[in-house]
Amino acid sequence: MKKKYWLLTAIVALISVVLMACGGGNKDEVKTSDTSSSGKKEVNLMESAEIPSMDSTKGTDGVSFTAQNQVFEGLYYLDKDDKTQPGVAAGDPEMNEDQTVYTIKLRDDAKWSDGSQVTAQDFVYAWQKMVNPATGAEYAVIFDGIVKNATDIISGKKKPEDLGVKALDDTTLEITLEQPVPYFHSLLTFQPFYPQKEEYVKKQGDNYAKDSEHMIYNGAFVMKDWNNTSKTWKFEKNDKYWNKKDIKVDKINVQVVKEPGAAVNLYNTGKLDRATLTGDYAKQKSSDPDYQTDLEAFVYYLKFNQILDGKDTLFKNANARKAFALVLNKEQLVDTVLGNGSKAINGFVPGEFTFNPETDEDFRKESGSLQKTDQKAAKEYWAKAKEELGIDKITIELLADDQDFNKKSSEFIQNALQSNLDGVTIKIKTVPYKSRLQLDENKDYTLQLTRWGPDYQDPITFLNIQTTNNNYNRANYSNKEYDALLAKASGELATKPEERWNTMIQAEKVLLDDAGIAPLYQSGTAVLQKPNVTGVVHHLFGAPYSYKWIEKK
Repeated sequence: MKKKYWLLTAIVALISVVLMACGGGNKDEVKTSDTSSSGKKEVNLMESAEIPSMDSTKGTDGVSFTAQNQVFEGLYYLDKDDKTQPGVAAGDPEMNEDQTVYTIKLRDDAKWSDGSQVTAQDFVYAWQKMVNPATGAEYAVIFDGIVKNATDIISGKKKPEDLGVKALDDTTLEITLEQPVPYFHSLLTFQPFYPQKEEYVKKQGDNYAKDSEHMIYNGAFVMKDWNNTSKTWKFEKNDKYWNKKDIKVDKINVQVVKEPGAAVNLYNTGKLDRATLTGDYAKQKSSDPDYQTDLEAFVYYLKFNQILDGKDTLFKNANARKAFALVLNKEQLVDTVLGNGSKAINGFVPGEFTFNPETDEDFRKESGSLQKTDQKAAKEYWAKAKEELGIDKITIELLADDQDFNKKSSEFIQNALQSNLDGVTIKIKTVPYKSRLQLDENKDYTLQLTRWGPDYQDPITFLNIQTTNNNYNRANYSNKEYDALLAKASGELATKPEERWNTMIQAEKVLLDDAGIAPLYQSGTAVLQKPNVTGVVHHLFGAPYSYKWIEKK
């Protein structure tokens, strides 16, 4: 469904991160029926990986965001149509004339799971904690240049208490921005802007969010039976949630399933109500009456690290990057390897995601096809690169997650590169999801198969991460022209939507012409879902899924 929201009352947020594949052994299976012995309604779902973090100041990925989204709530949330709705907030924000000061009233019935009220100070504490360098929050970058003084706080020049957020009283929050931000209203739905109760968090100390017994919740569900290595956990209805009357299930059982065959078996034996399909299973089950597909806004791409251990890598050379980017047959990848509704993509910003503020044109269509497969050109670029680098043969390690579909994608990439680029040898390194995230953060790789999902509904949520100093630019990529264009889009053009839009289109062309990255496909998700289960809401951006509307007939 097309969504068009621009400027403060109409852009929608959140990110994502959720992966597709599945796995887990029998010892971790959740063995439950439709109803418990007490007659309460239960739903059995799967996740593709263990949860890296339940701390809203620490999570950085789709798996964490999905889990947090069920048990926490910010000032606003995304509804079934990805529109921004009041959560803890009592209504839409009031803004001053230049759109830099937001005043937000909180609802009186927003409660923590211990029965205490969610207050404006809970947001002040959490946001100050987020930007405090001592926290080491990777998503502090989302405050940078947006909330007043965040940049100086993150760099250690000012104190966290100087952040532009104040509790005027228990139910009134005032937020001051550095400049107008077209998508800020929607940003407030995103996990880094969730509240935390200071008294509780400090009492837990280092144990906070290490397991479900050391957390306090204000969302539709509370979490049970989870720790940071769990392959199973539960979401139970939160009887303190302000809108508990609309929550139709009592418990959601979740288990990690990484192997596609295991997911199908669990579904067929009634141990899953919804199973994610990949590869051959997605194709085999496409005519099943329970089969469904969703197009996501996640873009999978190759990341070229230009500096490793203080030394330039092969990918410091632009011709080498272009050779690797153009040689891969993306259509063949999505058709023969994935088969789950994913689409080949020749740009970084996904389709059906953001739309021109004046013409409603899809960004992807308007920006065009920028990095098409061209194996002849790729071989020519590779010949130039070898000459410039003085090499004849080279071995490159390709880093990827250990889910089945990523393993198969890696093998496809390996074969394409070795078959078409003379002298190239690819060694595949697959590791657990959390391990890959750590290697990425440490910039400890040369070539990586990765993905990015949007935090809010604006092209800049993709484009910004490739700027020179962005915390998520973990490939040492730098292009002055690209940086300047995005600085202009974030600054002087913030209140000129059409000019800003065209500047972002120009920036994407610069990035792809330079082969700063190599986009492969926009992911789709294929699932089997029981006919008596409805209301699993998939978001195109932000937290990938919401479960508060699930019903089981």
